[in-house]
Amino acid sequence: MRVFRENGEFNALLVHTGQHYDENMSKLFFEQLDIPRPDINLEVGSGSHAVQTAEIMKRFEPVVTDFRPDYVLVVGDVNSTIACGLVAVKLGVKLIHVEAGLRSFDRDMPEEINRLLTDAISDLLFVTEESGVKNLLHEGVPSDKIHLVGNVMIDTLLANREKARQSVILDTLGLEENHYGVITLHRPSNVDDGPTLAEIFGGFEAIQQDMPLVFPIHPRTRNNLRRHGLEEKLAAMSNLKLIEPVGYLDFLRLMSSAFVVLTDSGGIQEETTILGVPCLTLRENTERPVTITEGTNRLIHGRAEDIRAAYNEIKAKRKSFGGRIPKFWDGQAARRIAEGIARHSGKTV
Repeated sequence: MRVFRENGEFNALLVHTGQHYDENMSKLFFEQLDIPRPDINLEVGSGSHAVQTAEIMKRFEPVVTDFRPDYVLVVGDVNSTIACGLVAVKLGVKLIHVEAGLRSFDRDMPEEINRLLTDAISDLLFVTEESGVKNLLHEGVPSDKIHLVGNVMIDTLLANREKARQSVILDTLGLEENHYGVITLHRPSNVDDGPTLAEIFGGFEAIQQDMPLVFPIHPRTRNNLRRHGLEEKLAAMSNLKLIEPVGYLDFLRLMSSAFVVLTDSGGIQEETTILGVPCLTLRENTERPVTITEGTNRLIHGRAEDIRAAYNEIKAKRKSFGGRIPKFWDGQAARRIAEGIARHSGKTV
């Protein structure tokens, strides 16, 4: 949106589907990242995959028919991505997918289905890493649709890094730079099953005996800890700090000064790669392999002994745990996307 604003060739309508609907968090992200106020908020809210996808389609269709855009641009792999994409192509509007081509090859992940389907119906595919180009070519996508441009999420991180350094969250939480870990955990495969969740927290228990762990806890995870009777076990971990979810700038500050990050998120694997912070991803697979081959990311099983072993390895090899910056992760991805759209539409940037 910032690049579109800078260039008079683009007239962009910003639609917030409301899939991520927490009012306080949504407002905080828009304000902190200087995202323009959405022109339209569909206010869809929560629901099953089918209900949410269908509701987005119902509410987005009139937007497209009224505005009559040349393109609809969707990002990522959430239900909003495929829902808005389907509406666009069925109305004869060209579809642009940003973060195209990423594959975990795990069809049990709803996000993988969203990725595959959105890429299959898109006219322009903007890719964050080389693996995405290879995946799309392997799936038979014509090469002239595919453009390696870098990562818009890294554009955001680099644009806000200095601002994040002004955050006082380390002082507020009593943390010392490079002497604490950060946790995020929300995937159903990790948090819905009681024994799995208990095993993962067994690994956290060992680490927090050595250094503080900060955990901005997802509502789904908090509810499951309660449901599976793990609150007492958690309360016994005196060095594990459970906090409410925080804004982007505070979280960027937490990550950038951490000794290690433990996560099951996709995007955090990319952010830690740029920050040079070791990341332990509690998943069997990743759709972002460049974070392993070039970055600071490692996949580990969610067993307590594996979590402990990976942490001990980082302690032993922390100075050699750095990585390279992937191609085009330089803060200019949005500009390359705008140039690609302009070329496709016959405009000039």
